[in-house]
Amino acid sequence: MDNLQAVKLSERVFWVGVIDWNLRDFHGYQTQRGSTYNAFLVMGQKPILIDTVKAPFQEEFLARIKSVIEPKKIKYIISNHTEMDHSGLLPEMVELINPEKVFASSKGVEHLNRHFSFSREITPVKNGETIMLGDCRFSFIEARMLHWPDSMFSYFHDEKILFSSDAFGMHLASSERFDHQLDWSVLEYEAKKYYANIIQLYSPVVLKTLEKVSAMNLEFKLIAPDHGPLWAKNQENIIGLYKKWAEQKPSRKALVVYDTMWNSTQKLAVAIADGLIKSGVSTKLMKLRENSRADVVTEAIDAGVVAFGAPTINNSVFPTLADCLVYYKGLRPQNKLGAVFGSYGWSGESLKYLKEMMESMKIPVLGELSCQFVPGQETIDQAVALGVSLAEKLKETVK
Repeated sequence: MDNLQAVKLSERVFWVGVIDWNLRDFHGYQTQRGSTYNAFLVMGQKPILIDTVKAPFQEEFLARIKSVIEPKKIKYIISNHTEMDHSGLLPEMVELINPEKVFASSKGVEHLNRHFSFSREITPVKNGETIMLGDCRFSFIEARMLHWPDSMFSYFHDEKILFSSDAFGMHLASSERFDHQLDWSVLEYEAKKYYANIIQLYSPVVLKTLEKVSAMNLEFKLIAPDHGPLWAKNQENIIGLYKKWAEQKPSRKALVVYDTMWNSTQKLAVAIADGLIKSGVSTKLMKLRENSRADVVTEAIDAGVVAFGAPTINNSVFPTLADCLVYYKGLRPQNKLGAVFGSYGWSGESLKYLKEMMESMKIPVLGELSCQFVPGQETIDQAVALGVSLAEKLKETVK
């Protein structure tokens, strides 16, 4: 792999990460477009490595570093995040380089030592601390729970680059390194998907961190996350989107999520959606055996209404709904209106489970509808009416 080259980002900063073209699952989050693990080399008087990559990519990672500098000439390593897709090669790099210092947040020091049982000291940096690394000036910003306790941002003053760890990232494998080289609709969707599945749970922390960074009055020529393309032209846009998603304000959008055995629950789903659509609400249907839970929570993040439907099986709820709702509950969605529906043969427990899950998420259930076997026209009319009612309630909420 000696032909692999680093990518020059600015006068002294190089991308030395790797592209994971074949990643399709990240902790149960389906990543149909792969990902990147971004790492960076800062070429000052004392060269600095910022983060490493996933351990299986060692050969590719080292080849890119070697295209710029002999690795043993690196003097410092900054670890912004302990998760193994960014620290996986840290022990090997520390042994190879023998740097003067390795820096991490205070929690990062604790976590790295627990991960790897380092025999050498790791230097903690404080929130807001500014230090000189050779002729390079860096400031550090704690970003706890974005999305681990150890997470931090590193800001390179000389080039005005924010190395933002997992914040502002996305799972997107691409030969292009910069945002403006890619289609905006793809960037927005994949950033939204990443936020919904990885960051959404910590939305209150996002708002506080954005306030903290804003108060520092930093200029960003480049925002460099640990996954996906780097923000060279749309920095304000991605920061604005993070604020919007973190606020979780509902919109006039509805999501109808369901699964079905013999199409009875599907008929209810279509009729509920019809009522919503007739009432002027943008609506999307998602069948869970055709759509992943990661895609569902992505669509749900800005929806004002979420309706879940399932048939009863084995005196319980259909498994795909149970899986999706457990996952969704863990992300702590806010500001939703809900409904539940489903069909059954002889017992009908699915609605009870769906309602309990919605209520446990503090999503008010404004309507419920069940039918035995195949819904007749009267039941279909009730489903349409449920959609209309949900639309009216949503319009009252979202002016």
